[in-house]
Amino acid sequence: QVQLVESGGGLVQPGGSLGLSCAASGSIVIIYNMGWYRQAPGKQRELVAAITSGGSTNYADSVKGRFTISGGNAKNTVYLQMNSLKPEDTAVYYCNADLVPLTTRRNDYWGQGTQVTVSS
Repeated sequence: QVQLVESGGGLVQPGGSLGLSCAASGSIVIIYNMGWYRQAPGKQRELVAAITSGGSTNYADSVKGRFTISGGNAKNTVYLQMNSLKPEDTAVYYCNADLVPLTTRRNDYWGQGTQVTVSS
C-alpha cells in the first residue's frame, strides 16, 4: 500500500522560512509527478508547486520567487523550501504524487496534510 508522509510544518513569523518534506513509501513502480497543494480555511485546495520525474517544475504565481520545490522520482521524496513567508501562506499543505503502484493502475495519492501558520 502506498503512503505519503509529510513533515516540517509549524508556526513561523512573517518573512521567515520553513521546509516541508514528503516521502512516498510502498510498492511503487514509477512516480510521474510530485507536488504540494494547500488549503486555507474556507478556500479550495490549490496547487502550490509541482515537479516531474524529469525535473521540470511549476509554481503558483503567488509563490514564484519565494518557494522552491525539489526532489521527485529518484528518491521518492519531494521537498518544498518556503522563504519570505506571508500570512496568506497559512494553510494545510498536502503532498501529492501521481504514480503507478505495483498492484494497480496509475493514480493520485495524497498525504495527511501538515499545518503551516504564518503569524506574528
